[in-house]
Amino acid sequence: MYLKRKVYDQLLDWKNDTVHSTLEVNGARQVGKTYIINKFADENFRHKIYINLFDLSGKQFMECYKKATDWTPGTKRPEQPLHDAFKLFDPDFEDTNDTVIIIDEIQESSEIFNRIREFTRYFQAHFIVTGSYLGRVLEPEFKFSSGDITSIRIYTLSFKEFLEALDDQLFQKYLSLPLDHADDTVPELYDELKNVYDIYRQIGGYPKVVETYLNTKDVEAAQKELVRIIRIFLNESMRYFDDITDISVFTNIFLSICRILLREKKGLDEDSISEELQKLVTKNYSSNLSKATCYRAINWLYHSGIIGFCGKITELDILNFKPGSRCFFMDLGVAYYYLSRTGATVSTMDGSLNENYVYINLSKRQEFPEEIIFETPAFATYKGGEIDFVAQTLKTHIRYLIEVKAGKGTASTALKALEQGKANKLLYLKGDTKGGTAGNVQTLPIYLLEQYHF
Repeated sequence: MYLKRKVYDQLLDWKNDTVHSTLEVNGARQVGKTYIINKFADENFRHKIYINLFDLSGKQFMECYKKATDWTPGTKRPEQPLHDAFKLFDPDFEDTNDTVIIIDEIQESSEIFNRIREFTRYFQAHFIVTGSYLGRVLEPEFKFSSGDITSIRIYTLSFKEFLEALDDQLFQKYLSLPLDHADDTVPELYDELKNVYDIYRQIGGYPKVVETYLNTKDVEAAQKELVRIIRIFLNESMRYFDDITDISVFTNIFLSICRILLREKKGLDEDSISEELQKLVTKNYSSNLSKATCYRAINWLYHSGIIGFCGKITELDILNFKPGSRCFFMDLGVAYYYLSRTGATVSTMDGSLNENYVYINLSKRQEFPEEIIFETPAFATYKGGEIDFVAQTLKTHIRYLIEVKAGKGTASTALKALEQGKANKLLYLKGDTKGGTAGNVQTLPIYLLEQYHF
């Protein structure tokens, strides 16, 4: 089953760019990187070579690489050893602009990763490197060639991508809805879209999970597939740790993240999210877990694309920005899975899931070409209260206060900040609304956020 992905257009932009660079595609395990890259390569290049350093093709290529690059001092050095390696691996290889070489799971070999500069500078062929655990390339033996790489991140399916796959007719109606006012002629459309959004919140956007739901229309079956993916990630992650032997470490961190998200007050007792999580994990689950081990596990989850960090703007002073003050899950299905195991009420879970959805959306808007500023999405404190998120446009410098609310709830802190000139607009995001605008305050159904332009 083919699920249409927006990232395909970014892949085309890279191919057509006059600047020759190696494409690094990153993203969490099972987000569909290998599938979409191979589909793109098959449809846009005459010849494709695919190497996965995690399986047999990788072992075979490494044998070719070793043979091609072996050299005895005092003898003539090979002129193009890397070209020779690919020729040994695939006798049909030609170094032309119409050839693409995909090296998957490149984090399995620092030696091959360190050749990226040569791939970019000495080949006409295009190179795509990818991996599910690229956080590993931060280790000292990996040398990052920043000037020779174009990076693209692949996320799990967005709500829009899920909706289009589920019901194209409903998707087209979704695209036509106004953002600045309610369309009172189609009240049933808002209900339909809210129902689809509620399903999306429960299963998330992992392609295999979405496919399972599309085939069965069964949320529980989709969640079962999600559990399988989570277990694969946990088991594979253990390969990269020397000092963690208990897989429950990650589960304990996930549940601790949920308990932080469920707090009414979002400020932390500790100075950073890592310290706060370490305190919770050692208090509730494992008192033997060291701060260093917990910190390393949290950063592994971040670099593996499972969680993301959120900043804090103290007293709405953007110069007082602290980047690692909260964290969210990078897939709503994963968030739902762990939040549902904390014993939280349905209404509390709804609020946390909706905030997590907004966080993911804001994160995407901070990637190239950036739409909003800050290095991570951020919440803010102001005069004793807190604001869910702050977003400021890169080009026009318009500052938005964003509040995620249920029903007719209002945000007194955000309204006070708006009245005192600390922002230009207030955006309410609600699940049960048709939207509307009153001056510089706008209300929007939360599932229309992906259509909204800051």
